[in-house]
Amino acid sequence: MDTLPIFLSVRGRQVLVDGGGPQAARRAERALSAGAEVTVFAPEPGDDLLRLAEGASLGLRIERRVPVEADLEGCLLVYAMSEDAARNALLAGWSQAHGALCTVADAPDLSDFASPSIVDRSPIVVAISTGGAAPVIARILRAKIETMLSPLYGRLAAFVGGYRERIARAIPDTRARRHFWERMIDGPAGDLFAAGDAEGAALRIEADLARSTVQQAPQQGEVYLVGAGPGDPDLLTFRALRLMQRADVVLYDRLIGDEILSLVRRDAQRIYVGKLPKEHTMEQGDISSLLVKLAKQGNRVLRLKGGDPFIFGRGGEEIELLAEHGVPFKVVPGITAAAGCGAYAGIPLTHRDHAQSCLFVTAHGRDGMLDLDWETVIRKGQTVAVYMGLGNLPALVEGFARHGVSLKTDIAVIEKGTTPDQRVLTGTLEDIVAKVEAEGFESPSMIIIGSVVRLRTRLAIGKRAVEEEPHGLSLSPTAEAG
Repeated sequence: MDTLPIFLSVRGRQVLVDGGGPQAARRAERALSAGAEVTVFAPEPGDDLLRLAEGASLGLRIERRVPVEADLEGCLLVYAMSEDAARNALLAGWSQAHGALCTVADAPDLSDFASPSIVDRSPIVVAISTGGAAPVIARILRAKIETMLSPLYGRLAAFVGGYRERIARAIPDTRARRHFWERMIDGPAGDLFAAGDAEGAALRIEADLARSTVQQAPQQGEVYLVGAGPGDPDLLTFRALRLMQRADVVLYDRLIGDEILSLVRRDAQRIYVGKLPKEHTMEQGDISSLLVKLAKQGNRVLRLKGGDPFIFGRGGEEIELLAEHGVPFKVVPGITAAAGCGAYAGIPLTHRDHAQSCLFVTAHGRDGMLDLDWETVIRKGQTVAVYMGLGNLPALVEGFARHGVSLKTDIAVIEKGTTPDQRVLTGTLEDIVAKVEAEGFESPSMIIIGSVVRLRTRLAIGKRAVEEEPHGLSLSPTAEAG
């Protein structure tokens, strides 16, 4: 972020606009709507500015001349909107000398601030800026938000805002007060207001306030077990995003990237509980116990896990302890790594000409390589997706060979799948270990084994790849490969 977004109070303050065109008229109109005293300098004011002057009440003054330095005395903001670059630059210099903030049309280097695109649902205001890099994108986003943000939200904000001081007095605890606001807006009172029953909404709020006292014991918290997917934040579900914004505390793994973590409520407490093989920040039992403890304290606890929490994510162990202690919880599925990485690498896990089933296995156990059910793993017409297998890749290849699978069988290793740093390496069981070592692949990496890998070159969607021409036979014992 190159600039600091703020909402500046200009009510009763002096704002200077230099220019007579449509852009100057829009800046003057915005400042007037926020209560500023606006003076526009325009030797030849355009039609937009003249119409604004006809419709504006007190607060707008038009001077049919070029501004001089003395005109900046007492100004808070200056808009240099003339089509004369030298005149704009001079005004920027005067602004700096007089301590006024200035923005110059089409000259971000001379500007102290940028005017964003606005979606006005007063008292709710959404401002969008690209820092001058791509104003058209800001306008497109504004149009999208205009269609998504109903005027109802502005009316609802004004309505519930009338209860702000009373709620603050009745519920002094910050967390409890925030929970009350969320229940009020996203609950029965908000629903009644949205249905046009403002009186019913007011009665509901009054009843809820009457039940809220300073001596009220902390309410039982709850836990949200949320799958964050394989890495790309666009793969989060709507429900996941909603609960991420409600949490008081978040426990997150090492696979949760900064882009996803930035979507969590800003003031939520964050606790890192990531684990590496044989290197645990916190043991699993301690994580489960911490979830119980935090929820018992009245917190809404977000347990944010990569992929899907119930596919090799140990989510089942965590909710077992929650259930044992009577802690309410919600589980939100996530796109599992095999599905996400396969899709982004252009490898369909099943294809009628290659595989009629897909098996998910993990190669990593408590004490190293797991003893897999090899009869199940090597079935014909099947894709095998291996989680947490990179460190045991040589042993994995040896196991396939030992159970009669052709070393010409196709295999892909997908590093940091679905992220901008994704890399894909394809080959065969015979050469994949050497290729992985040569390319320096690291965890997290997903391994996909089977003839579907050879579809990679036709279906890849443009992610960065370390590519070899795939070849080999479908996954089956050599004797059946024909």
